[in-house]
Amino acid sequence: MATIDGLPPLREVIATYDLVAKRQLGQNFLLDLNLTAKIARLAGDLAGSDVLEIGPGPGGLTRGLLVEGARRVVAVEKDPRCIAALQEISAAYPGRLDVVEGDAMQIDMAALLSPPVRIAANLPYNVGTELLIRWLTPKIWPPFWTSMTLMFQREVALRITAKPGDDHYGRLAILCQWRSDAKIVMHLPPEAFTPAPKVHSAVVHLTRLEAPRFAADAKTLQRVVAAAFGQRRKMLRSSLKPLGGDVEALLKAANIPPTARAEEIELERFCALARSVAERDA
Repeated sequence: MATIDGLPPLREVIATYDLVAKRQLGQNFLLDLNLTAKIARLAGDLAGSDVLEIGPGPGGLTRGLLVEGARRVVAVEKDPRCIAALQEISAAYPGRLDVVEGDAMQIDMAALLSPPVRIAANLPYNVGTELLIRWLTPKIWPPFWTSMTLMFQREVALRITAKPGDDHYGRLAILCQWRSDAKIVMHLPPEAFTPAPKVHSAVVHLTRLEAPRFAADAKTLQRVVAAAFGQRRKMLRSSLKPLGGDVEALLKAANIPPTARAEEIELERFCALARSVAERDA
């Protein structure tokens, strides 16, 4: 189908407003409204929720979110060329779309929204991972959002959902899985986008946990995991030396073999190790 809501097809919108995607902004537009509507459905039941969208571009996913019943969409767009196109959508959905022109890296997004909040976005590739980490590491948990449905390069999606023993398993998997349930819900080929990127993409759905999966201090866990995966091919008794002190005693307390490597250790054991480090440093 050409359209889902009576508004013009996205190719027509792009031509009208001269919205040629800019590589420096990490833009790759998804023009098939069937696909954007499907992504919106993967975000869950949107009725009664505010939805935060970053980098809406010409508004394909924005329209899908509105059609799927989002109470209100707050769309943060850095590219001033896209604002007029988004305002056209806002006019078609009175009171349900707020367009915020600005850099998502600089805006207090929680202040713009009323709970419950879901995040749904085809994130610009150049800031996607950093935004995800920010949303997963607030000063207070639980965060302002209840779920996130985000598009990444396939490589990043695999890093988010990887399990021990997987080549993609690392710091990002531990951070995401410590505080959320994360799963890949959709794969997209390069030709689905304009311009076509050089990589495949995937949509990841993350549902927050009300409390972290295992007890640990957030900063200590991040320090432990950064050291462990900083030299991922080394045994932990070597890679964890930056933590100082008797590393083998810390590993023993967490029931981790000192000859193990980071990629072999499950989340629960990393949390136990973080607790051992915190107790030692207290």
